[in-house]
Order: sequence, then structure tokens, then C-alpha cells
Amino acid sequence: MFLKELSEARGVSSREQEVRDLIREYVKPNVDEVFTDSLGNLYAVKGKDKQGPKVMLAAHMDEVGLMITNIEKNGLLRFAPVGGIDPRVLVSKPVAIGEDKVIGIIGAKAIHLQKPEERTQVLGFDDLYLDIGASDDEEAKRLVKIGDVATFTTQFQELGDLFLGKAFDDRAGCAALVELTKGEFDCPVYFVFTVQEEVGLRGAAPASYKVAPDVALVLEGTTASDVGETDEANYSTAVLGGPAVTVMDRSVISHPQVVARLFEIADKNAILLQVKRTITGSTDAGKIALSRGGVPTAVVAVPCRYIHSPVTVMSVKDWEQIVRLVELFVCDIAHKGVEF
Repeated sequence: MFLKELSEARGVSSREQEVRDLIREYVKPNVDEVFTDSLGNLYAVKGKDKQGPKVMLAAHMDEVGLMITNIEKNGLLRFAPVGGIDPRVLVSKPVAIGEDKVIGIIGAKAIHLQKPEERTQVLGFDDLYLDIGASDDEEAKRLVKIGDVATFTTQFQELGDLFLGKAFDDRAGCAALVELTKGEFDCPVYFVFTVQEEVGLRGAAPASYKVAPDVALVLEGTTASDVGETDEANYSTAVLGGPAVTVMDRSVISHPQVVARLFEIADKNAILLQVKRTITGSTDAGKIALSRGGVPTAVVAVPCRYIHSPVTVMSVKDWEQIVRLVELFVCDIAHKGVEF
């Protein structure tokens, strides 16, 4: 299963090459052209010489992770987050560090060594370290170096109709794009796999400028908050509720008529579709929508529990529906155009 390969691949922001290489090999037989730009964005083009609106479909390859910032005299490593990570979810998690995938364990002071007041405090990054089994800094420096990045080592699993794995934000979107390259469309389609989304949407702006699309969709993995201690009124999205359409977040207001067309297509084709009900977070859509003279853009996402943590959970049904929805959307654009 390709989603399994993507999930288990390592791709912290700016180090996306393992993910990019996997995607390139899968899409080559399905498209007319594949190329990479100087930042590392991957483009797969289908129907370049066809008439009709130019459609850009984008998903980001990078994931959150850690960067080594110091090597202590005792051989322990200090680190900083790459992207938004809650330090509360990190203690005792294994990671793979650097090109050699050196295994380390995220540690903190043992609870029986903590003072009573410490046990009620939330651990921050300054309270955590990585243990790679080195006896001192000299041994540690032979294994890793400052600036190396670390990724979680979560293995993909199937849980009935749910998938468990690492980095479904946004390997779920990447896998959907790869699947969509198998389709046939009556307009030019640019499938763009972007870099460095988690650290400021950095790959999307030059990618959109290069493609110059007439309309764009961003395929994402987004927060599902249908879990304990969250009131239903405060849900962002719900797993098994279908793909989620973003109306507004911190980076973009999705084009209202693109959103309306997505819901129209979903209604006609019995596709379950929900609205993302919170406006937190940001996506590549924020950069794409403002490219050149502006691009009608919207975001559709697979709801994922526990994103930006060592493990995420999503529904295979939600994923299958996002593929179908986007395929029908592109066909609709090819037929009706983008006269919004």
C-alpha cells in the first residue's frame, strides 16, 4: 500500500528527498512530465498541451520533526521542534536521527526523581533530551551532528476501517494526488508536491508562480477533534464524516464559489462532505491564492486525529471520498470552466 510507504518515509521540512523519490517513481508512468525545482517541489504534469483551464492540485511532502541543537558532555542530545509539536506528547518516543537513522529515545527526569511541584508542571523542550546510548559527547559526535533532523519511527497499521501511522498531515494528501494521476482529464492538470509547508508554507509560493494556474485545490490532512474531553460543538472535523472543506483559516479564505462547487458536486454524487469548523492552522492555499494576480483556491482535507504528534489516525473511507471528489471537481472544471 502506497500510503504505508509514504507514512513510514522520512521527510522533515527541507529533507523531503526520501518522500519525493517515492512519489516520483509512482507517478512517472501516469503523467507526461515530471520535474523538480530548486527548492525541491515536485511537479507531475498531465495534459499540458490540452485546451481548457489549468488546474493545480497541491499537497505538501514535509512533516514535523526535531533538529539536534546541542550535544551535551554526557552524550545526551538537546533538540528543537521543526514545525508545530506539543512537547507533552514526546516523552519516551523513539526517533531516527540523521542520514544513518540513529535510534534515540526522548527522555526526561524520571517521575520518582521529580519534586512534588514538578509533577504538576507541563514539560517543555528545555526539559527533554535525546538518548542515543552514547557514553559521552565524543561518542555521540561520531554518530550524529548538530543540525541533523529526527523523525518519529511509527509503523503504519490498519485498524479496521481506520489507518494508524506517522505524518498523515500531509502524506494522506500526497497519496491522494498520486492516485489522481491515474485519471484522465480534458484539461491540463499540474500535480504539485510541495516542500517546507510546516515551517511557513515556503514551497507553495514559487510553485504556484511557476504553474500560474487558473484554479487550485490544496489536499491536506487536518485536525479531527472527535475525541474525549472535546465538546461536539468544538469539533474541528470528525473522522468518518467525509472530507473537510476549509472555509477560512489563518492563511486563506477559500474562494466561496470554489467551495460552493465542491458541495454541489458532493451532493450530486452522494459524497459525504463536512466543513472544517475551526479557523486555526494554515495551509499552502494561503500562498497559492495570492500568487500573481490571484488564484481561486480552496482546501479539502482528510480528517486526522492527533496530527503533529508521533502517531495519527484517519479513515480509509474519508480518503477514498477525497480522491473521488477531487477527480469529479477537475472534470467539472474542464467541462464548465472557471467563470466564477
